[in-house]
Amino acid sequence: MNSPRELSFSIRIRAGNRTLVDIPDYSLPERRLMILFGESGIGKSLINRAVYGLLDGDEFQATINGQDAASYTSTPWVRSVQENGFFVFQEPSTHLYPLLTLGEQLREGSLKDSVSEDAILGELWSGTPTARPSSLLGVYPKPYRPSGGEKQRMLLAMAFKKIDLFLARGEAELPSLFLFDEPTGSLDNRFRDIVLSMLFDRYRRMAFTGVVVSHDYSLISMIRKEHKDLAEAVVFRELALEKSALVLRKFEPETYLGWLSVQHPPPRSPGGRQIARIESDVGVFHRTLTIARDREGSVPAPLVLNQGAMTYLKAPSGTGKTTLAKMMIGLLRGERFSMTLGGDTVGVGTREEFWRKRVWGKSMTMVFQHADEALNPRSTVFDTFKGLPTESMPTRDWVRRTLHELFEPDMADEILEREVSNLSGGQKQRLNLLRGLSLETGLIILDEPLNGLDFESSIRVLDLLRERQQRGNSILVISHNEEIFDSQVGDEGIYYLVQ
Repeated sequence: MNSPRELSFSIRIRAGNRTLVDIPDYSLPERRLMILFGESGIGKSLINRAVYGLLDGDEFQATINGQDAASYTSTPWVRSVQENGFFVFQEPSTHLYPLLTLGEQLREGSLKDSVSEDAILGELWSGTPTARPSSLLGVYPKPYRPSGGEKQRMLLAMAFKKIDLFLARGEAELPSLFLFDEPTGSLDNRFRDIVLSMLFDRYRRMAFTGVVVSHDYSLISMIRKEHKDLAEAVVFRELALEKSALVLRKFEPETYLGWLSVQHPPPRSPGGRQIARIESDVGVFHRTLTIARDREGSVPAPLVLNQGAMTYLKAPSGTGKTTLAKMMIGLLRGERFSMTLGGDTVGVGTREEFWRKRVWGKSMTMVFQHADEALNPRSTVFDTFKGLPTESMPTRDWVRRTLHELFEPDMADEILEREVSNLSGGQKQRLNLLRGLSLETGLIILDEPLNGLDFESSIRVLDLLRERQQRGNSILVISHNEEIFDSQVGDEGIYYLVQ
């Protein structure tokens, strides 16, 4: 396959007096599929919206290849791309209109001409025990129904209908761009693989320009195993900050695959004392959840968390992993729940005073999935550590040393007095992790700890967790990054939550 022609863009985006993006060379390989990695909040979505001509001129001041956003959007290339392509937003509600049913939006404009709707919906809902997709077509995309995963699949269905229309024209030379911004964030790995296979199968029929934005580096393994014939067509790149400058660089698959190949779970110490035990039968929100040693739930077992061990809890999205974690730490009450913590047995009737005096920040800590929900955006980075239940007030030197565990020294010094709201998503996540880990409680619960991190930061987090294990902390991980955490936890430390 010949080397692709690069579509090159110089992009600068500002909001008021603040520069959000300044990248002199953002390149897309024409008629290739680019997998774009990078830290959350670094600018991936904004850059791709700019390329596609979707920036709001009232919200942003942007120049693309020397033109203001309005002039750039009116160029023939952008008009053609918007006519032939599609943009899948990270948050489906950004695209879906609340006053039209999903069915009306699925057949809006040129999408009404597609004859592949039933086949696409069948693939996107294959094997689901929930309602058939046809039952959702009359539903309005309101906040609580359909679910996030259902809305995401409906938006993906629109994208695949648009790709099919483009392929049916058979004019490969027409400008095209299909952008998928975190297209499977609300889906588990099985549906992730289905979505990518649908994309790759269409690419095999006729090459087009596509971008998939993701934080999931295990895509590399999936593509290598399942789609070897596309090795030259799929390009991996990473958006990164190098000395405070935003750059797009190649990401070599062997960087991830080589690291993965040498990962081995540490031996589980048979002598580690029990920190907590959660009985397998859980009732919450009028649902029954079962903790088990197998995916089907045929072998119910208590969740046992031992000193110095990492334990991995698996389940599809929406099953209730985070709900169970919040019950463990006393933030949610259910109908049935029993946990032995140290020498105490606690359950749905345990009073809040116990959790406040004996658990929160003392024997157990939970690092929440979304840093924005856990951190005060108006606090400085230094002040974020001041409210922790520690014996003494943290000093600036102590906070600086703590930041050095996941931040480069220069960056740690620079952000110490910066407001949390001015950090990138990946920086917030690292701060969120460090804040929780600094309490050194016997049990640490981590909900999607690698959320929004680039590869280098993910490796530093995993090294930090290994270090905490060696200190004797018990770590419970909830994560969709199965390939990565399977390499860190042996079979004896893996549990499943089944509904």
